[in-house]
Amino acid sequence: MRQEERLAGADFLRATACLLVLAHHLVLRLDMRRIPDELAPTAHVVRFGNFGVAIFFVLSGFLLAHPFWRALDTGKDMPSLRHYTIRRAARIAPGFWCAATVGFVLSLTLLGLPLTPELVLRYLSGLLFMSQWHWRTLFPVEVGGPLWSIPFEVTSYVLLPACFLLLFRLTALRRHPLLARFAWLCVIGGVLFAHVLIVAFFALDDIARGWEYGLQGGAKEWMPRFNPIGFFAVFAIGVLAAGIEVMLRARRSAWFDAAALLALAAAAYRLVISSGGTPEAYGWLDVPYGFPAFPLAVATALVALSHSRRLGRLLDNAPIRYIAKISFGIYIWQEIILILIQKLDPGSFGISSENVMTGWLQSCGLAVALILFVASLSYYLLEKPVIGFGNRLTSHRLPNRATPFKV
Repeated sequence: MRQEERLAGADFLRATACLLVLAHHLVLRLDMRRIPDELAPTAHVVRFGNFGVAIFFVLSGFLLAHPFWRALDTGKDMPSLRHYTIRRAARIAPGFWCAATVGFVLSLTLLGLPLTPELVLRYLSGLLFMSQWHWRTLFPVEVGGPLWSIPFEVTSYVLLPACFLLLFRLTALRRHPLLARFAWLCVIGGVLFAHVLIVAFFALDDIARGWEYGLQGGAKEWMPRFNPIGFFAVFAIGVLAAGIEVMLRARRSAWFDAAALLALAAAAYRLVISSGGTPEAYGWLDVPYGFPAFPLAVATALVALSHSRRLGRLLDNAPIRYIAKISFGIYIWQEIILILIQKLDPGSFGISSENVMTGWLQSCGLAVALILFVASLSYYLLEKPVIGFGNRLTSHRLPNRATPFKV
């Protein structure tokens, strides 16, 4: 069975994740005090589109872990770390570096911020994918807030093969799939324990803490509950789901369609009930975004959709596949474009409109069109050529490669 068939539904969840995050940032620009009462509940729910970040982490773990599980289960050597690194760098670095640089320049020009050593430090730490380790640098640039999560995900990219290296060294796990999955559960337990220690021993003071102090104040509000180790626990749930999916082999059944629908409904329910709580929807052990219920529901949906008879292919329709293809561009460029619109038109997003919803919807329509256009340019002119170059560098890779390279 071909890889793209076996992983049906992945494009749907990828597209859903980026659109949820976009909806989240659009709603943040809506004056909630002026909207009709009947629309307030819906707006408050859409505000939790930031759950899309958790979907991205689960999805990445699910897709990237496949070759490691297949190699472990068949007693082969661990997949090439050189090829793995090249593929990840080619997929993530060019777009991220470009968006971060544009955001940095706009922070000096459009926002008129002074060129300070701290601003430069944040930018450079982002370029090196090291901004995730301190609240001062968590947001690499002032224009481009969503970029914060990319270095977090890079940490998961590093920890994935590091943890599998331990599993490959335990010869008892080779050719014993259930034992290997139990070992990964132990890895998740160890990661959560490390997260608890970070939250307990790296608490921050309240000086200039909170979103009223800007992005750095917001980062100080997030940390230490937002930390790369805690997010790796979300990523690791996707890795475990990949291990389960590999064990199922080529089996397809209508039961998987039903299971996928239930899992998607559970994920949606967990998102909806977050309305009224903290914006970050802290879950068990203070891990953000409804942990562990939400990532477990997403992971279950990924496994079930991969083996569904019809639902996975139905959801992965042509428009969804295109949104998934340019999803990285949608994610990294959206905030830059939204801030540009606000600065060039201070009355946008219903601020100066008598009918706030009409003005907001008009601005949203313009913003979405521009974001899709820029994301398409980003994919075809920047991301795709570098992806192709990375493919050529790893053209002699072994059959058990990581994932379809569009991840």
